[in-house]
Amino acid sequence: MCGIVGLFLKDRALETRLGELLTGMLVTMSDRGPDSAGVAVYRACSNGRGKLTVQSGSPDSDFTELAEDLGPVVGRDVGVERKDTHAVLTLPAEGIGRAREALPEVRPGIRVMSDGSAIEIYKEVGLPGEVAERFGIPGMSGSHGIGHTRMATESAVTTEGAHPYSTGSDQCLVHNGSLSNHNALRRRLHREGMRIESDNDTEVGAAYLTWKMAHGASLGEALEDSIHDLDGFYTFVVGTRDGFGVLRDPIACKPAVLAETDSFVAFGSEYRALVDLPGFHDAAVWEPEPAQVYFWTH
Repeated sequence: MCGIVGLFLKDRALETRLGELLTGMLVTMSDRGPDSAGVAVYRACSNGRGKLTVQSGSPDSDFTELAEDLGPVVGRDVGVERKDTHAVLTLPAEGIGRAREALPEVRPGIRVMSDGSAIEIYKEVGLPGEVAERFGIPGMSGSHGIGHTRMATESAVTTEGAHPYSTGSDQCLVHNGSLSNHNALRRRLHREGMRIESDNDTEVGAAYLTWKMAHGASLGEALEDSIHDLDGFYTFVVGTRDGFGVLRDPIACKPAVLAETDSFVAFGSEYRALVDLPGFHDAAVWEPEPAQVYFWTH
């Protein structure tokens, strides 16, 4: 079944409350998916630095001296901010690729959740409220974010099976539904050089959008193409460095609600996820149309 939420802030005065508001929305969706949960938060780095968010099943050993071991690879200082089983590595933006290549040798037990100039992804097995508290999501600031609470259908209940999925710099996807042609599409994308590490159909959808955008498509164009290339039933919420997009398949059997005010745009799988947002009583509220792309950017 799964539950999705998204919050795009127009009013910068609300940015200090992004994590708090997003957590409240996600917790409201707990009964739609109690298996695992995840959040992508966008908050930009400065001074030409980028971020790698990583996860480990053995964080005490894997994160110890990680900065010292990666420093020679990227040629400059690496910062490591641990958050439970995850850590955010800050490093020169041009060194992200080298760091990703070195991690399997330096720390084989570490998995990369996301990379870019703004994105941080945190996801684990457990109820949404518990996962959010483990990572301190309520206290995070940012410009926009998306979240997902999962009821597993396509793959096991593991960290790797949780959403969001990130397959490109500052890009991620959360998904409610099922893609019926994901195995054939996975093989095609592998041949195109795309990295797909799980057996989850959502990661294939994320990689498809990344592949399209890598070949010159805008987010809106990539989402429009997916209507023709992806079989199944789905609601997508996509995050990028500058904003987010929403798409429902042509049948639109998965629930979805959008709300917009002068201060924010919000998405929820159900109306109840949105009602506690500040100023919601003034919002324009509507159900996204089937096969229509919606997106907002800063």
